[in-house]
Amino acid sequence: MSAAVLEVKNLKTSFFTDEGEVKAVDDVSFEVFQGKTIGIVGESGCGKSVTSLSIMRLIPEPPGRVVGGQINYKGRDLLKLSAAEMRKIRGNEISMIFQEPMTSLNPVFTIGNQICEAIALHQDLPSSEVRNKAIEMLKIVGIPAPEKRIQDYPHQLSGGMRQRVMIAMALSCDPKVLIADEPTTALDVTIQAQILDLLRDLQQKVGMGLILITHDLGVVAEMADEVVVMYAGRVVEKGPVKDIFGNAKMPYTRGLMSSIPGMSLDQSGHAKKNRLETIPGIVPSLLHLPVGCRFQERCKYVIDACKEKEPELREISVSHRIRCIRDI
Repeated sequence: MSAAVLEVKNLKTSFFTDEGEVKAVDDVSFEVFQGKTIGIVGESGCGKSVTSLSIMRLIPEPPGRVVGGQINYKGRDLLKLSAAEMRKIRGNEISMIFQEPMTSLNPVFTIGNQICEAIALHQDLPSSEVRNKAIEMLKIVGIPAPEKRIQDYPHQLSGGMRQRVMIAMALSCDPKVLIADEPTTALDVTIQAQILDLLRDLQQKVGMGLILITHDLGVVAEMADEVVVMYAGRVVEKGPVKDIFGNAKMPYTRGLMSSIPGMSLDQSGHAKKNRLETIPGIVPSLLHLPVGCRFQERCKYVIDACKEKEPELREISVSHRIRCIRDI
């Protein structure tokens, strides 16, 4: 396999509050390869979005700060670059589709202004060609009449259209890595499918690495090559998508899988709904984490040893790792 285009090693990001240090991302590692997709999943507050913002060097300081680890891109640690050096990479070689396009787009500028600004900042193009490139990107992401739409403001577009504008902006400089943070949130099923098809097609055309952050395990199963499962700031399981969906070992991952809606057939061949399972309890406070496994209070397989020491992320096969002391 070729070398990773982006390597996150032992990343630690904390927020310092009056009550203490909140370890939002705690020792997270993964690799992104050209033309491949890595899915990051977990409940709200597990550290998915903070991980992506750390890669982009967009953590607000204060109260947040990356306190450890490395983010290696093309042999350079992004955490050691100056602000000016990082601006040349952010939006150019590494781009991000933010979670909510309505709040990510500036309401007082047309979408054309905003896409052109990104292109003009990073691409050495004459001003006459910048607008043409913006129109071309809107056409690529499937926005009809792009010559007219480029003059619209964000509020004049539907949710799906705004998401396509965000994708056009993120891809306008041909990035090597794209981070998509909940790219289909609040979109109807038809638009979700169109956005995912668009991301897949564009990835195949330009060969970029894709980090897909989502709650939707169905999206991950369809799109991802590798899966990282996070819980309370930690990676608790990671491996190829076929291993995670076909042979999940960490009780938390199993709980996530059991919560996916599904249908089965009864003995007469009629469809019947399966009762959804839930994971009892709530995610522990990152200010007051339990001693031992962070999932212990919600795990039905818990034993005394789980409450004594937090398990390491151990290898159970060549490419499959779990953070659990038991073989379930």
